[in-house]
Amino acid sequence: MNRFLPIVIGIGILIVVVIVLGVTGVVMPGRWNTPRPASSVAYNGLVPAEKLLRVPVSGIYPGGNTRGLEPAMQNPLKNDPDAAARGMKDFANFNCSGCHMANGGGGMGPALSNHTWIYRDSPANIYLSIAQGRSAGMPAYGAMLPDRTIWELVAYVQSLSDDPDHGFGVTTSATPAPQPIEQVPFGQAETPTPWKYTEAMAPHGEKNGAGGQPPDAPLPPGAQQAPQPEHVINP
Repeated sequence: MNRFLPIVIGIGILIVVVIVLGVTGVVMPGRWNTPRPASSVAYNGLVPAEKLLRVPVSGIYPGGNTRGLEPAMQNPLKNDPDAAARGMKDFANFNCSGCHMANGGGGMGPALSNHTWIYRDSPANIYLSIAQGRSAGMPAYGAMLPDRTIWELVAYVQSLSDDPDHGFGVTTSATPAPQPIEQVPFGQAETPTPWKYTEAMAPHGEKNGAGGQPPDAPLPPGAQQAPQPEHVINP
């Protein structure tokens, strides 16, 4: 009998464990089959995430000290000559012009081709505006667009500049008076550098048609169509 005693005890312990587990399943259903949280997909962008977190949106720094921040981060596609052209296609494919209009001229969304920037105009700030979205109505595309595509859009938005020294062009407006040049209309040229294709503005903003044809747009109130060059009489 003593030989079977350990076996009996082992069987008894196993029965007790099974009963305890069964009772636990009744009292706390789902306790043992709770699904594990899905593992998050690691960020794998062209710029390390810890650097992007150091990009300041504000230009105000305590004591004027920018140590530890990344205010001058460059576009990793800076030396890619085709990045802006691809960004122009992305701009059209994702209907960015639905809010910002063609050539970034501004519509329901703010203009992207002038000096007015709500969240600063550095490459990293433009990247974050696209990836994170902004409270005034800009959607967050960071989970939808590939990282490289966002940087291509950044390259295109920055290419809407007239000045190679990172100075943005000036948008034509009736009030105040128009600037000496105006940006080429989107219908005439689809290009990532629209400010490089400009035409001189007449003194009153009028536009002459080719070959004596009527102007291609209504004249401003009170303006007169400028004479053709062959009709100009020198005083």
